[in-house]
Amino acid sequence: MTIPVGLSTAAVYPETLPTAFRLAAEAGYDGVEVLVQTEIASQSADALQDLVQRHGVPVLSVHSPCLLITSAVWSTDPLVKLTRSIDLAEAVGATAVVVHPPFVWQRAATLRFTEAVAELQARTEVRIAVENMFPVKIAGSLVNSYRPHWDPIPAGHRYFTLDLSHTATSQSDALDMLRRMGTGLAHLHLTDGSGSSKDEHLVPGRGNQPCAEVLRTLVDSGFDGSVVVEISTRTGSADQRVIDLAESLAFARHHLSSAPTALAADPAPDRDPDRP
Repeated sequence: MTIPVGLSTAAVYPETLPTAFRLAAEAGYDGVEVLVQTEIASQSADALQDLVQRHGVPVLSVHSPCLLITSAVWSTDPLVKLTRSIDLAEAVGATAVVVHPPFVWQRAATLRFTEAVAELQARTEVRIAVENMFPVKIAGSLVNSYRPHWDPIPAGHRYFTLDLSHTATSQSDALDMLRRMGTGLAHLHLTDGSGSSKDEHLVPGRGNQPCAEVLRTLVDSGFDGSVVVEISTRTGSADQRVIDLAESLAFARHHLSSAPTALAADPAPDRDPDRP
């Protein structure tokens, strides 16, 4: 089964949602992930369905508005935001909702986040995929600003999102995190990072994360979720953005087309395969 490769609308920020759909269609992506934000169209099932019809690319996933810049979207309660994100996903036919663990100061949500996610998951076929995050550096010390933790795996959620910029920022072993998520891995944010304390969201292949190995492992494991390109293009020109989106898609498609076993069997390029 071919693994779909989608484009996060966050990858074209600060451009608008219609621009994200247009660029995804022009580049040949299989769909989009909609980051719910202050732009009203991102909060509206009708507006999203109009964009799907206009550009011919479906909504693969919805990212709940749990960033600092979306702190006032829909509610200040992360669980209300998550519930509305599920409703939106169901309305537009998306199969996954990406959500972060709550920030430490969102105390009401932190007290029952794990249980609430399980309760919501029992009521929907949409996969609620909790994303790995990272500690932040404050006064030279690393601090866990999420609860119960920036690593969501020990909480035992049914589904997870693996983000490869976040593994770089947290200096986690991405392949080990992939292994620990196991069959719970429902979603991949394909991106990259250099290991700095900044959440870089580089084009895959431009950092130090094992992006290619992760993609080939998905093929070999029978992964049935989506791969979504979530890079940062905000500092480049419009032309460079198009190049970066195309390069990211080509990277994904190339490595998703080859399982690890097939790569291991390839002969060395300077050797005659018919010779012993």
